[in-house]
Amino acid sequence: MNNIGFSAEELARYNRHIIIPEFGIEGQRRLKAAKVLVVGTGGLGSPALLYLAAAGVGHIGIVDFDVVEDSNLHRQVLFSKEDVGYSKVEAAKKKLLALNPHIHIEVFNTRLTANNALGIISNYDVVADGTDNFPTRYLVNDACYFLRKPNVYASIFQFEGQVSVFNYIDKNGEIGPNYRDIFASPPPPGLVPSCAEGGVLGVLPGIIGSIQALEVIKVVTGIGKVLSGRIFAFDALTFQTRIFNITKDPNNPLSGNNPTILGLIDYEQFCGVAPAPANAAPIKEITALELKQLIESGANFELIDVREPFEYEICNLGGKLIPLGEIKERLDCIPRDKLVVVHCKMGGRSAKAIELLLELGYHNLVNLKGGIIAYASEVDTSIPKY
Repeated sequence: MNNIGFSAEELARYNRHIIIPEFGIEGQRRLKAAKVLVVGTGGLGSPALLYLAAAGVGHIGIVDFDVVEDSNLHRQVLFSKEDVGYSKVEAAKKKLLALNPHIHIEVFNTRLTANNALGIISNYDVVADGTDNFPTRYLVNDACYFLRKPNVYASIFQFEGQVSVFNYIDKNGEIGPNYRDIFASPPPPGLVPSCAEGGVLGVLPGIIGSIQALEVIKVVTGIGKVLSGRIFAFDALTFQTRIFNITKDPNNPLSGNNPTILGLIDYEQFCGVAPAPANAAPIKEITALELKQLIESGANFELIDVREPFEYEICNLGGKLIPLGEIKERLDCIPRDKLVVVHCKMGGRSAKAIELLLELGYHNLVNLKGGIIAYASEVDTSIPKY
């Protein structure tokens, strides 16, 4: 570690770190030597990446397959208007190197999967999980457990956020709890909405992502008490913070007394979001352009919007509003004798609505592929992409 040096410019840049007695030049050396992988460049990844780069983490990896959208900008502070439409990882790399040219950035413009996770994560010391979906959370957790890598976890929803450190190996060589010690299995599909569906206060990921970066720095440098075996919870509305203790679950299917998960699995299937089995009734789709032609032709069909009322107020296609959670109670509003086009924001909730209706005997349903976002992109650009 002592062979890691700093230029005069770096010493000046990191001066406020170095003069802290508990941190010092040794702490800065550890940051420069560290390799940190950040999974996701969204609301959490943006502030985490900014502070990790500014702090002087020597090698940062970024995994994301998405592109920047207008609706990202209220919380994803790493990006700006000119980045819209471009790869998130490439835009992030450009911004981070402009912030700190003394670090190395490696990008993975791909979805993290069971096929590539071990290969990517194995080259890093610490992982910061800033994802917003259950399949990737379980994937990151399991891969970190098998590779013995600490996983600095964070999540946000509406006004609440959480941070913890999983799979952390302490000075005695004891590995701490992991995500499955709290949630052995995911909730039923559709029960917990994503931020895209339920929303999030823009400033919240800035707060939680910064705390996530703090825990990464503590893990790397060895300062302070890491959030291993504890989970930090923050409520932005009441400004209440709580810390809950986490204990190892002997029935944990990954790390318990009798583990049943011995390698990475199909996480889409595990979380109930895999494609329907071959014997299931297929979900028919219609594209945005096909829906436009249908409307212009004057065809007799029903358009059903399964989003929430607040989303409908932001923008709508004039369809009948029946939120996904009310489908069963409002079957009398869904005709069986003519074509019904079902849509949501991006196609996920409407597909779930159709699956439910197919089980109830409907055979006249099609899903709008890509939802109202696709329609706004391909047909009517005046519709806001919220």
